[in-house]
Amino acid sequence: MVVSAPELGIIDDRRAPTTTLAGWRQFVQDDPVTLDLLPAADLTGLDAHNRGEYDDARIKYHSELIVVETSTVRDVIRQGRLLSLLNQREVCARRGLIVSGAAATGKSTAIKQRGRAHELLVHNRYPAADRIPVVYVTAPPKGSPKKLATQFAHFLGMPPFKSRANEMDIATTVCEVLTEARTDLVIVDEIHNVNLATSAGEDLSDHLKYFTEHLPATFVFAGINVESGGLFTGIRGQQIAARCVMTRTGKFPYRDEWRSMVATMEQALRLHRHQPGSLVAQAKYLHQRTGGLISSLSHIVHAAAISAIVDGREQITRDLLDAIAVDHATESAAPKPARPREPAP
Repeated sequence: MVVSAPELGIIDDRRAPTTTLAGWRQFVQDDPVTLDLLPAADLTGLDAHNRGEYDDARIKYHSELIVVETSTVRDVIRQGRLLSLLNQREVCARRGLIVSGAAATGKSTAIKQRGRAHELLVHNRYPAADRIPVVYVTAPPKGSPKKLATQFAHFLGMPPFKSRANEMDIATTVCEVLTEARTDLVIVDEIHNVNLATSAGEDLSDHLKYFTEHLPATFVFAGINVESGGLFTGIRGQQIAARCVMTRTGKFPYRDEWRSMVATMEQALRLHRHQPGSLVAQAKYLHQRTGGLISSLSHIVHAAAISAIVDGREQITRDLLDAIAVDHATESAAPKPARPREPAP
C-alpha cells in the first residue's frame, strides 16, 4: 500500500502570513484539515517509507489540529457582527470593537475568526464580486504614521511607493483602493503598540483615526491589556474609548467549558493506541499546568500528540504530558502538579 500526504488530505506547503492579502485569503478559504486513521491491517502492511509518509502526514495534521470555538471566540464574532450591522448606514462616528486581555488568552485567534466569518458571509452573498471584505494588519512597534500606512499597502500587495511619498500620499491611495474594493471590516492587531503617552503614539493614533473616518468599515482592535496601556490617554484616548465597545479575554476557570475544550481536542487526535476519555480525565491536571490559558493548552496537547507519534507510543499519557514544556511564563506561574503517591503495598 502506498500513502502520501496529499492522499491523506494534508497539503504539503507553508502558510503565508495573514498580514498579506494572499495569506489572509488562504486562511479564510482553507477548511480545517481532516485525516482518518488507517485500519490496523493496512498499518501493518506499510513499508518503512510509506509508514514515514503516513506519520509525517499525521504530524502535520496535529501541528494544526483545530480551532476550539470558545465562549470568547463566540462573543467576539457576535459583537463584531452586531457592530457591522449597526455601522452599515453610518456616515461618521462608526462604532468599533476592542479585544483586550493578557498575553496568550486567544485575542488574535478570536479576531481572525471574526474576520474569517465575515469574509465567508460576504463571498457567499456576492460570489461573483471582486471584493476585499476584510483587511488584517498589525500596529507597528514604535511605529510612525508612514509605517502604519505602509502596513495597509503591504497587505494589498501594492508596489513600493517612491521614497518622497509621505504618509498622507500612501494613506489616501490605500483608502481609495479599499473603498473601491468594498472593504467593510478592518482588523488591527497588536494595538498595544500605540502609546498615547508619547508623541509618536499620538501621531500614529491620529493617522489611525484618519483611516476610521475615510473608510466605510467597522474597525476591530486587539491588544494586551489595552485599558491600562495608554491607549485611552488624553483627548485622543477619550475619543477612542467613546467610539469602541470593549470585550475582554482571560484565563478559563476549571469548569464545564474547560473540560469541553479538552474533550474537543481529544476527539481530534489521530493516535493508534490512545484511549478515548483518557485526556479528559487529565483535564484538571491540564488546567493546573496551563493556568487556564487556551494557548498553553493547545500547545501542550499538540506537542504531546506529535511526541506520541515520533516516539511510537501512539497515546498521550500523564508521563508524556509531564515531559512537555510549555511557555516560560506559564511554567513559572503554574509549575507541574505533584504526582499522587502510590498506596503502600
